[in-house]
Amino acid sequence: MYCLEAAIGTEAVLRRVAGPRPEARVVELGRGLSLLLMTDDFFDAVTDIGADALEGFWKAPRGFGRLLAAVSADGAVAYVEADFFGGSGSQCAQVWNRGEVVLGPLRLDVGERPAVGGSPISRALRELGVVRGGHFDEFEAIGLGRHRETDAWLPAGERP
Repeated sequence: MYCLEAAIGTEAVLRRVAGPRPEARVVELGRGLSLLLMTDDFFDAVTDIGADALEGFWKAPRGFGRLLAAVSADGAVAYVEADFFGGSGSQCAQVWNRGEVVLGPLRLDVGERPAVGGSPISRALRELGVVRGGHFDEFEAIGLGRHRETDAWLPAGERP
């Protein structure tokens, strides 16, 4: 099993997304990037019921795309989801920069061949400046495999 729902960007950009919401959890990844975890509490706090859904994603709150576009004036930001269990699943990614979508939405289901350039999340990470180096891909280079679930990125005392 692997499940991740998060925005990825610099800590400064993600803090703008988080705003004053106490439910927001930003976790450092390294290489100048952090994760803003899409926990259930943060999802509820940022959902704008009357806004558009972020097409292709299952745990992106309504209105979240508009928020990410706005903060991307200060730097690129991605929203990524991956959900794999028992040989099935998918990953999706989209990147905003300077108020515009610059990549995606991209989706890859288990059994499909990745497009030239790699998986959706690796392509999004590349847009954020991650270099693969000697690793298999950008996903591995930044260490997104360290935890198998979104909530596992939280400090031990904050996990549900």
